[in-house]
Amino acid sequence: MFKTYEMDLAGRKLVIETGKMAGLANGSVLVRYGDTCVLVTATASKEPREGIDFFPLSVDFEEKLYAVGKIPGSFTKREGKPTDKAILTSRAIDRPLRPLFPKDFRNDVVIVGTVLSVDQDNSAEVAAMIGAATALAISDIPFNGPTAAVNVGLVDSEIIINPTEEQRKKSDLTLTVAATENKITMIEAGANEVPNSIMLRAIKQAHKEIKKVCKFINKIQKDIGKPKFEYQSFEVNQDIYNFVDENFKNEIKEKVQEPDKTTRDNNIDEIKAKIEEAYQEKYGEDALEEHKSDIAEALNKVEKKCVRDMIYYEHKRVDGRDLDEIRPLSCEVGLLPRVHGSALFTRGLTQVLSVATLGMISEEQTLDGIDDEKAKRYMHQYNFPSYSVGEARPSRGPGRREIGHGALAEKALVPVLPSEEEFPYSIRVVSEVLSSNGSTSQASICGSTLALMDAGVPIKRPVAGISTGLVTSPEGDGNYVMMTDIQGIEDFFGDMDFKVGGTDRGITAIQVDIKCDGLTYDIIKEAFARTEKARKHILKDVMLPVIDKPREELSKYAPRIITTKIKEEKIKDVIGAGGKVINKIIDETGVKIDIEEDGQVYIYSSNSEMAEQARDMIEDIVRDVEVGGIYYGEVTRLMNYGAFVDIGCGGKEGLLHISKISNERIKNIQDVLHVGQKVTVKVIDIDDQGRINLTMKNLSSHSQQHPQHKNK
Repeated sequence: MFKTYEMDLAGRKLVIETGKMAGLANGSVLVRYGDTCVLVTATASKEPREGIDFFPLSVDFEEKLYAVGKIPGSFTKREGKPTDKAILTSRAIDRPLRPLFPKDFRNDVVIVGTVLSVDQDNSAEVAAMIGAATALAISDIPFNGPTAAVNVGLVDSEIIINPTEEQRKKSDLTLTVAATENKITMIEAGANEVPNSIMLRAIKQAHKEIKKVCKFINKIQKDIGKPKFEYQSFEVNQDIYNFVDENFKNEIKEKVQEPDKTTRDNNIDEIKAKIEEAYQEKYGEDALEEHKSDIAEALNKVEKKCVRDMIYYEHKRVDGRDLDEIRPLSCEVGLLPRVHGSALFTRGLTQVLSVATLGMISEEQTLDGIDDEKAKRYMHQYNFPSYSVGEARPSRGPGRREIGHGALAEKALVPVLPSEEEFPYSIRVVSEVLSSNGSTSQASICGSTLALMDAGVPIKRPVAGISTGLVTSPEGDGNYVMMTDIQGIEDFFGDMDFKVGGTDRGITAIQVDIKCDGLTYDIIKEAFARTEKARKHILKDVMLPVIDKPREELSKYAPRIITTKIKEEKIKDVIGAGGKVINKIIDETGVKIDIEEDGQVYIYSSNSEMAEQARDMIEDIVRDVEVGGIYYGEVTRLMNYGAFVDIGCGGKEGLLHISKISNERIKNIQDVLHVGQKVTVKVIDIDDQGRINLTMKNLSSHSQQHPQHKNK
């Protein structure tokens, strides 16, 4: 049955329609927010997936270019692989939903958000996140929601819920918050050095609006929601769990307390072998073969309990650190001789090499998505090879995790980059994870800051990143213990990975992943305080002693830039028919040239003399012809009465009469001039029809020797 539900969201109408489209999905809704329309479906497999120890949730945010009236630019004229923004939105939808499914649920669940129409004032991301929660709520899929989301901006110090396109352009904050009625389930942010207090206030204000949306979804679920289906539980075999817990818990607790990750992993492997041997002795070889996976799962669960109990009750971490203690830190810059900037940042066993490259403005990344962003000049990419975790797997290119981590580091650094006017380069930074034991994305923020400074990029201030973790009370009473700088095992067994990047003045990026049912304001406030303290320590005591400001000189291998400005109507003269003029300049000087639509010209070259020659050639082309002006031109035609000379200025020719060549009388012009000869001439007259008359008489020897001079 077709039904429509409406509510006010941030002063605009939010409409959810159901019963008209995608009727075979377990749950489907069409979300309308302004003129933005997103169809969201939730579908579950009838049977669980065998042989896995995780919940198989898949989320796809599908950008359709027809939604903004575009035809795809590819050869096939079809949408291709998802854009980075679509992948990031898929991750943003996934993260708040995943913790709200039953822990023992193993049926495949696929959520698809198809963008059908886009109004740039109303976020398709927000519509999809609300739609996903609603589709799950009304479906028969087991789900402990609902959750909802809003965007938040900060314009002239005022917090704005779901800002319009115009407001987003002026905003100092791009924040997405997802939450249930009671707790925060996801935070994603990019910010212009926003203080902790303002960030927390923005999150609280977002939550007020989200609570209204959750109540709205609950109302829809109460009206049309299906009963949740029964599913096969994949809870750990209790008998096997008890066997491991009763016989090996103390040994597991002892062996897991090891600072070195490799040794700790080997310890657990040894215990696993002992458990299997003991199980076989007691129950026989056939029973062991049947329950090997159950034993591994039980061992994992007991290990998790040991780690969590140590942290919560004893305030002990597996590597012996205090709760607020950061792993050993080190960094260095200038490692690679031929690149434009490089840095190595190490935090415990986590190590990231970041490399910066400077290029022409025209080398910026072109974007072809459903929003109005056409290109970006700063690109941060993150690679996570298998050797970084000691595994032997072939590389298959960046996955969703790599794209997400790269985007987080990019957000963290964008606010401190110089403007295009200050530093007219495209900038690419690649972070190569060499070794991983947690917080690689935050190490890439630190390493990339150092690489940018090593490259001579005049960033406003250095940026550092750090994460905090969480272990909540086993009694579920709301108490918790928080840790600074979590390593891999604490992330894996903990309840939160709260990542914050920023300067000593404020936050520039946030990404929060949780495994519990949500975060309270107190947890968020403490995470902000801890990350700020740690961030300032990393900046002051680790990074700045190595390089305290951007290098004053670029690498000798980086392109130098000189600029000039020409009139917009002169751009066509510099380019020439089919690019003939500009290509001639490039061929003669070896430079690279970018010309912007406003007439700004960027000339790139490692040879400053050639760059200046190219600039002079361009300025000669665009100069207006003036009486009294002296020009260095080329003879194009010879006549009995004189010669025609191309004086530049967009290919303008003037007549050099035979009587104006020399003070001495010339009988035959071929005796003194030939086609292609370079000559210095002076404009003596421009008649009413624009015809130019030239002379070579009485020009100084200085003028004759300096071909690329300016008008006099």
